[in-house]
Amino acid sequence: MFRGGSSVKLDAKGRLALPTRYRAFITERYAGQLVLTVHTDGCLLLYPQPEWEDLELQLIRTPNQDRRTRNMQRMLVGYATEVEMDGNGRILIAPRLREFARLDKSVALVGVGKKFEIWNEEAWEQIGSAWMEEDAEGAMPSPLESLTL
Repeated sequence: MFRGGSSVKLDAKGRLALPTRYRAFITERYAGQLVLTVHTDGCLLLYPQPEWEDLELQLIRTPNQDRRTRNMQRMLVGYATEVEMDGNGRILIAPRLREFARLDKSVALVGVGKKFEIWNEEAWEQIGSAWMEEDAEGAMPSPLESLTL
């Protein structure tokens, strides 16, 4: 399980160094093999390759008579890019993926269970502020009402 957030930097070549605490686990469990794709929220999703393959299979098997379903399949699978963590714990983010997520030097890497989200750090901070305002004004979403924190 990946959890927590980190502020990381992209180097001039578009490489992102994963936090040290995850490197050995990713190397041992997944041989450093990961998959990057896009999300409609404007971030990138980084999955260990086996986790991605399970999701990809579900996506491909989903009936796609509905236009929104086809578009989601096209987007997630069409942007999917295999990446390998190098010996320094870095992954190379392709230019088209960096452009999609408007990534520059400062990036927020957020562990969300079986995957990471990669955000433009400024966009991540704005979203966090918006969530705080929403929480102060609204009710808890129904799937989370029974959750005790």
